[in-house]
Amino acid sequence: MPHPGWTEFSFEGIGTRWEVSTPSPLSGAHRRRLLDAVEAYDAAWSRFRPDSLVAGAARTPGRYELPPEAAVLGPLYQSLYRLSGGAMTPLIGTSLERLGYGAGYRLRPEGPPLPAPRWEEVLDWQGTVLTTAEPVGIDIGAAGKGQLADLLSAVLNSCGIGEHLIDASGDLLNSGPGPGLDTGRAPVEVALEHPYDPGRAIGIIPLGAGALCASAANRRAWGDGLHHVLDGTTGAPVRTVVASWALAASAAVADALATALFFVDGARLRREFDFSWLTVYSDGHAEYSTDLEGALF
Repeated sequence: MPHPGWTEFSFEGIGTRWEVSTPSPLSGAHRRRLLDAVEAYDAAWSRFRPDSLVAGAARTPGRYELPPEAAVLGPLYQSLYRLSGGAMTPLIGTSLERLGYGAGYRLRPEGPPLPAPRWEEVLDWQGTVLTTAEPVGIDIGAAGKGQLADLLSAVLNSCGIGEHLIDASGDLLNSGPGPGLDTGRAPVEVALEHPYDPGRAIGIIPLGAGALCASAANRRAWGDGLHHVLDGTTGAPVRTVVASWALAASAAVADALATALFFVDGARLRREFDFSWLTVYSDGHAEYSTDLEGALF
C-alpha cells in the first residue's frame, strides 16, 4: 500500500491496526506524539474502558467537557441524524451492548434489539460541552476512526512531515505533496474488498490527496447475522446494505458518510456533503456517484 521506498510505523489503537507510512523513518519523538494522540482519543471516546469520558456519561447524567475534536463530531452527527431520520446516531452504544458488542465482548444478545433513545430527549451537544438528561451509551465508531486519522495527520503536519499515508485497517488518509512540491507521486491504487469474500475485490479506486473509508456488514460481525451497523430507530442491524465506500477531503467525513450510506441514498447525502460514493446492496446491485473514479469488476 505505501509508496515505494517509504517506511512504516505500525501500532494498535482504538481496537484496530494502524500503519503510518512516510518518506523517511519517524523519529522516536514523532512516534511518541502519534501514540499520545491515540491514547488521548481513546481516553475520551472509548466505551470499552471504564475511565473514559463516554463511560462516565453511560453511568451518570450531567454536563461533560469534551476534547476539542467534539466540536467537529457534534455537528457531523447532528446532520446525519437528521438526514437519516434518527437511524444514524451516536446514542447507539447501549443498543450494541444489548446485542453483545460491549466491553466484555460477550457477543451474545441479552434480548431483542433495543432502539436508541431520541437525541432531542436525552442529549444536548454544543461544541465541546455534552449535557445528558439520563445515562446514555455513546458510540462514535461511525466517525471516530476517521477523525483520529485526521488528528494523526495534523500531528505529522505540525512536525513538518507533510507527505504521509495513514492506513487504519483499510480506512485510508493520503496527504498530498507539501506546498510548492511536485513529486510526481501517483495516486494509491486501492482494492475494494468483496463484502462476501475478503480474498476478492469488486473494484479498484485511485486515491490521491484525501480519504477513502469503508463500512461493511462483514466487519465486526458476530452471532446469527449480527453486525455493528445498527439502525437507531430499531436497534437492529441493517439488512439492505452490505458494504459502502466514501471519498472525501477529511477522513472523519468519509468515515461517517460510509456508515450513513447504510441509511440514506448517496444522492441525498450529496446535497449536503462534498464526496464520492459506492454502495453495495444485499440483493447484489451497486449504486455509485457519477464522479467515482476507478473500475468495478
